[in-house]
Amino acid sequence: MSLVGRSRQFISIIKRISKNPRSYSSVSANGPSEPIISSTIIGNQPTSSIPPPLESAAVDRAAGKPWSFLKYTLIAALTGGVATASYATYAYTLEEVDEKTKALRASAKISGGSDLSSFDNFQAMLKPAAMTVPAKLTELYLDLRASTEEHIRGFTEPSSDMLLPDLHPLEQHVFTLVLDLNETLLYSDWKRDRGWRTFKRPGVDDFLEHLAQFYEIIVYSDQQSMYVDPIVDRLDEKHCIRYRLSRAATRYQDGKHYRDLSKLNRDPARVLYVSGNALESCLQSENCVAIKPWKCEAEDTTLLDLIPFLEYVARHSPKDIRPVLASYQGHDIAKEFIERSKEHQRRRQEQKQQGRLWRF
Repeated sequence: MSLVGRSRQFISIIKRISKNPRSYSSVSANGPSEPIISSTIIGNQPTSSIPPPLESAAVDRAAGKPWSFLKYTLIAALTGGVATASYATYAYTLEEVDEKTKALRASAKISGGSDLSSFDNFQAMLKPAAMTVPAKLTELYLDLRASTEEHIRGFTEPSSDMLLPDLHPLEQHVFTLVLDLNETLLYSDWKRDRGWRTFKRPGVDDFLEHLAQFYEIIVYSDQQSMYVDPIVDRLDEKHCIRYRLSRAATRYQDGKHYRDLSKLNRDPARVLYVSGNALESCLQSENCVAIKPWKCEAEDTTLLDLIPFLEYVARHSPKDIRPVLASYQGHDIAKEFIERSKEHQRRRQEQKQQGRLWRF
C-alpha cells in the first residue's frame, strides 16, 4: 500500500475514535483493545443517585449521641432540682433549710494549703470545685425563697408588729375593747333596686358613749380602709372610737382574714374582743366575747345587755381577763353575768341575815 493510502486509513481511524470514544481507549497497530469507560461519562451522571458513604452517617450518629446524653442529663438534673426545692419548701422552714445546708455551702469554700504537695492540693481543690454548683444553687434557692416569703408576708401578715401606738402611762390600767364592725355594730345590705345600705345596730350609740368612759375602744374589720373609714366617721359622731384597723392589719390564713390581737401592742391580759363572729375571725379565742350576729333584727338588745358585764370588768380590773372569760365559756355572757350577779346578791343577803359579811 502506498504512503498516501496508509495516511488516509490512519486519518479515518482517528475520526472514528473521536466520534465514538467508548469504542477505543488507545490505538495501536494491531487494532483496538477492550473498551474502557471514560471519566467524562462518570462525571455527567446525576449526583443524587449516589448513596452517601456509610462511614459519614455513622460519624453523624456518633456525634449526636453526646448532645442527646447532655440534653437528657440537664433535663433530669433540672427536674430533680425542682422536685428537691419543692419538697424543701413544703417540709421545712427557711431557717431549717439554711441550717441543714450550711455544711454543703461551706464545703465549696475549702482551699488547699501552701504546705501541701501538688497532688494533695489538687485533691483539696477537687471537692470544692465539684460542690460549687450545688452550693451556688442552694444559695440562689435561699435568696429566692427569702425574697418570695417577704413579698408574701406583705399580703398575709399584719402591716406592723405594733398596730397601735404605746398606751399613755396614765392609762396602763385601762382595758382595750376591740369591736368588730360588720354584724356587730352595723349591717350592710345590698339590693338590686337600691344598691348598698348600711344599718346601725340598736343601742350602738349608747353602747359606745357609755363604754368610752372605761375603755380604749378599737374597731377591727377585715374590710378595706376605704370602706371602714367613711362608715366609722358616720357611725361615731362623738369620737368614742380611738383607732380603726382594716384589712391591712389582719392576718390572711386559710383563705380568711383573721384579727391578730397579739399585734395590737397591748397587754393580752387586758384585751377583750367583741364580735358576732368572734371565734371564727380571731386567732386569740381566749380574749373573745362572742355575741349574736346582727342581721337587721329591729328588737335586738344585745349591745345594751352586754354593758353591765363590760362595766363590771372595767371597774374591778381583774389582773387577767382571760380566765374570767374562760369561766363563761359555753354561756351567753350577758345573761350568765346577770344570773351570777343575782346569785351573789342572794348570798350577801343571807350572810347579812346571819350577821356575817361575805366579801365578793
